[in-house]
Amino acid sequence: MVKIRDLQYLVALDEHKHFGKAAEACHVSQPTLSGQLMKLEETLGLQLIERHHRKVMLTPAGEQLVADARKVIQAADHFEESAKALLDPLAGDIHLGLIPTLAPYLLPHIMEPLNRQLNKVHFYLHENRTKDLLRELNEGKLDALVLPWLDEMNTFDRYDLFEEPLVLAVHPSHPLAQLECVELKDLKGERVLTLEDGHCLRHQTLGYCFAADANEDTRFQATSLETLRHMVASNMGITMMPELALTSAMESSRIRYIPFADPIPVRQISLVIRPNYARMECIRAIVACVRGAMSHHYQKAQ
Repeated sequence: MVKIRDLQYLVALDEHKHFGKAAEACHVSQPTLSGQLMKLEETLGLQLIERHHRKVMLTPAGEQLVADARKVIQAADHFEESAKALLDPLAGDIHLGLIPTLAPYLLPHIMEPLNRQLNKVHFYLHENRTKDLLRELNEGKLDALVLPWLDEMNTFDRYDLFEEPLVLAVHPSHPLAQLECVELKDLKGERVLTLEDGHCLRHQTLGYCFAADANEDTRFQATSLETLRHMVASNMGITMMPELALTSAMESSRIRYIPFADPIPVRQISLVIRPNYARMECIRAIVACVRGAMSHHYQKAQ
């Protein structure tokens, strides 16, 4: 009989392409993992793995069956989560994914109320890029994501949490720095610094820039908001910055942050889950808590 644990070993080997790393990820010894996979091959009567001295790869049969293995593991996890929800819907582990341009600025606002109001839920936080988070959510490795909504996510269910305004960041010597408020049309002809590919904020920024007839500054693409901040402070260009990211740098004498007039460019921050996710009472409680925390934040900021 095929055991779910053996399928987990096969999936781990596919992900890591290395017996030692796969064993470490599964919290077993390498001989245990290797031996169980050999027994799985014997049970199925198929060779699933090509074993080389320096490289491990799946056979065509292994490649086909590992996709089914993932589905079985996800179904088993779904079954277990459904049982936990029946016992206590507001208890257990929640693996939450966030993107690097949001996590360090949002978490200080929401984790204290989440831990206080849902004190029997253990939150595990995972920071990664959007496409990787969506893949892990789809594979069942994560329970939910908090990130800016994009149209390409429409195969998932969403709960809108809040709208985060974007502001213009310029060096004090820039002509736009003299304005108390800017409109998107003021960016016409400007070259705007952006993040590198893979960051959803890049696509949102470019969308607003193109609508304003501004251009991307292609001389450099940043890997983080902090890199963008330092570039603006060094008078190397201008950029659009999410409002939550301003908290620690609002008083900088080398950067001028200018709000936009209506219509204000924003990014819609949403909680995203798989369709038919089992622990909906817990998700609804998380959504209500985050909405309340951010509503309080923006009321204080007014």
